[in-house]
Amino acid sequence: MVEPRVAVRTATFVDNYCAIYQYLYLFPEVRSFEAFNYLHLGMIAEIARKSLPAIARVVGLRNDQVLDHFLTESPGDIEALRKQRLALMLQQLHRVVGKKNGKTNLIARFNCTWR
Repeated sequence: MVEPRVAVRTATFVDNYCAIYQYLYLFPEVRSFEAFNYLHLGMIAEIARKSLPAIARVVGLRNDQVLDHFLTESPGDIEALRKQRLALMLQQLHRVVGKKNGKTNLIARFNCTWR
């Protein structure tokens, strides 16, 4: 049996953020998960344009083919990713609002807006 390859490490906070989605089995391949990481790293990088070639250069890839392939032909489920991202945002919002003032009006409006 062949052991699956471990994803390349990037910035710790990006790895921690993206790991949530990896453990939910939204990415069946390590390559697609790495591209997901690289895109997030590129989005927060201090570069003038957030184009795929610029992101590829800043994260150390030879070209932008990996990122382009991820965006156009990724085997992951985009709807599952969107639902999970929304659930995580709502969970965090519940924590923040609950700690600050205990009001739920904002949370109810947020739920209605994003569904």
